[in-house]
Amino acid sequence: MLPVVIVGGLHADARRATVARLLADVPGAVVLHHDLTTAASGTVVRTVRDATGLRSAGKAPLVNDCACCALREDLVPELRRLAGDGATRLAVVELWDSVEPRPMAEVVVAGGLTLAGVVTAVDPALLLPCLGNGDDLAERGLAAAPNDRRTVADTFARQLEYAPVLAVVDSPEADDEDRELLRQLHPTARRVPVPSGASADPATPGAPESAPSPARAPNAPAGLTPADGRIPAAPSPLAAAVLAGFDVEAAAAAQHPACALLPAEADAHGVSTLVWHRRRPFHPERLYRALEDLTCAAARSRGRFWLADRPDTLLHWDAAGGALCVEPAGPWLASLSDAAWDGVPPVRRAAAALDWHPEHGDRGQHLVFTSPGLDREGLTRLLESCLLTDAEYAAGRDAWKRLPPAFDPLLEV
Repeated sequence: MLPVVIVGGLHADARRATVARLLADVPGAVVLHHDLTTAASGTVVRTVRDATGLRSAGKAPLVNDCACCALREDLVPELRRLAGDGATRLAVVELWDSVEPRPMAEVVVAGGLTLAGVVTAVDPALLLPCLGNGDDLAERGLAAAPNDRRTVADTFARQLEYAPVLAVVDSPEADDEDRELLRQLHPTARRVPVPSGASADPATPGAPESAPSPARAPNAPAGLTPADGRIPAAPSPLAAAVLAGFDVEAAAAAQHPACALLPAEADAHGVSTLVWHRRRPFHPERLYRALEDLTCAAARSRGRFWLADRPDTLLHWDAAGGALCVEPAGPWLASLSDAAWDGVPPVRRAAAALDWHPEHGDRGQHLVFTSPGLDREGLTRLLESCLLTDAEYAAGRDAWKRLPPAFDPLLEV
């Protein structure tokens, strides 16, 4: 089965350098790319190229006036065509700027294809400018559909945090603060250095910042071994990392606020990560009044929380670029009947068990703030001031539910 690797990211030059390196490192690799900039004319341009240049080009019509939908419809048939040509050893799907890897990864797997890896290409010098950019994608010409309401910041954050591998280009403008910010934002990622020039010599040495992985990890797709000729006997650090295997179900679980592996406490090179974990619920009005200050306090913040007037609803906190998204993420497991637990994924049950409280169960505040120059003490004081007071807490849940429902407009209730 033809292995497929997805390479994404808003940093286009870094993405192209990463793709060029894979073409140089893996003989028989080809790159499939859908250019969404032509969507205004009613089509998406598809190109296939290898290390020597363009192999083919074509157009895919829009689906429901949506360029990203056209990509989804066209992607699997094109990958199957490459798999059947007998010459392609690796298909690299280079995503267009604002296309996020998660839906494309799920499309590839649902199409019965072998997804070997997902990588996001990053220029560390552009990390903070992207995370601080609250512009709508449409304002930058990066919207993938007419109703695309995403921002530059939240799109880039999801691209960065979904991929288990980060291809980090050697950017002369990047400093220690930039590289530390990248490390703290996604501490579990494998960061692999990539020369910034797209025409880099494939023999250029490079070693991953984290411990090297074998060419085929235990969960890698069958057949991805040097012996079958699909990858070199001594693969480069980048090829080894992106071909190590990818589990879409585990990746989806890692993004769910109930069981996400959020960053840990850190403080280095002027960058800090504050992990704030409390059991007491928020007072809805006080938290609502503090939202702007909390959202602007860090370049990136995320996690889960609960409101006193909504004791059964797990709420997702997702902020970047000065904008905050708050949305329900299902019930807290403590609110479910014993019979309903049978339908809960094991990873969710395990995460709840590790953080179970005798009174509140899995309910709790778990928010993480990462930023250069973070005011940890001021942020902590502000968060603490939004919790129920001792008297409010002692009044009990019946009284909590009668508190003013300040979040109803935000949650579109």
